[in-house]
Amino acid sequence: MPKKVDANGYQIFEGGSGRKEGQKLKPYLVMQCLLKKTDESHVLAAEDIISYLQETCGIDAERRSIYRDIREINKAYLMLEEGIDIYAAEEMLENDKTRRLIIYDTIKKGFRVNTARRQFKLKEIRLLAECVYSAKFIEKREASRLVDIVVDSVSETQADTIRHEAYLTDRVKTNNEQVLDNLNSIDIAMSKTKNGKEHTPEKISFKYLKYTIQDINKPIERRNGERYIVSPYRLLISDGNYYLLGFDDDKQAMRTYRIDRMKDVKRIGAPREGAEAAKAIEISKYSQQCFSMFGGETTRVRVQFENELLDTMIDRFGKSGVQYAYVDAEHFEITAQIRVSDMFFSWVCGFGKRAKIVYPERIIDEFAAFLDGIKSIYKVDSNL
Repeated sequence: MPKKVDANGYQIFEGGSGRKEGQKLKPYLVMQCLLKKTDESHVLAAEDIISYLQETCGIDAERRSIYRDIREINKAYLMLEEGIDIYAAEEMLENDKTRRLIIYDTIKKGFRVNTARRQFKLKEIRLLAECVYSAKFIEKREASRLVDIVVDSVSETQADTIRHEAYLTDRVKTNNEQVLDNLNSIDIAMSKTKNGKEHTPEKISFKYLKYTIQDINKPIERRNGERYIVSPYRLLISDGNYYLLGFDDDKQAMRTYRIDRMKDVKRIGAPREGAEAAKAIEISKYSQQCFSMFGGETTRVRVQFENELLDTMIDRFGKSGVQYAYVDAEHFEITAQIRVSDMFFSWVCGFGKRAKIVYPERIIDEFAAFLDGIKSIYKVDSNL
């Protein structure tokens, strides 16, 4: 049955009494308005809140009712936060005004959300947004959508500032819009429970992409579109990229795969293989040992560096599981377990004469051969 409303907009109840339409919604709308539009630099007077309710929500309000709503909001907030009843909340608010969610700013002459009572600090939200924007594996539009979710915890003005600051840096982003779907499928495949029931971790299949110089904007499928079959074990993040560490059916070995280069990930129902190979990998050191997530034989390697590179090495390797040693007044050396690959050699090359592999001899010889291979493509024909 439709509600009866009088000429002044009040709902008519039995007995002739009435009230304005939408009054039960008003406290919630007042709270949302203040959460979105106020912060330490921006306040709203009671008249501003009344205008918002009328113009945006179609709800009439009076100044006294706004004050009453704010008191009720503060009580409800404290009851939920502290797990106390209404009487204890009233007493606590009376004795300690800093516990209020909504406060009156006597300097700016208006109401605003108490910064200390927001769920997250502004710097925390800024950091989370920056992490989303800097993740190479998240497609640009998807990153914007996720950041919109993150900044929902601060005022609109603060949210706009965070978006603007984060976009100031040009970033390399994937064009693959399937990344989050891929992650969800992989997570389910690795899970030991599904829908509250026991689940046997299973293999996945997918197509793997690569770029070609013919069209760098459109990656193509490796192996002519043949699907990879992999037993997934761990998800890893390195240098802003997301990787799957899994046991490859074809190679019968542990391999890493870029999540943003995986296409059409499917669970195939077959139980995982490679449990022993996965167990042999110490995940906490895997990223430390690998360079750009390229595999290779794990070897204990000693490299000498100039002292000014010490901070760089600590950033790269950390402090645990790596030996740092004094050499002389100008040099130090590190000894670490390294998965030796061309990417490792390229990394060493990047430091020029400031870095030198000193052990073992076999790796020194391999590095020298690597350098000879580079030199060979720059040899000048004496007949020219």
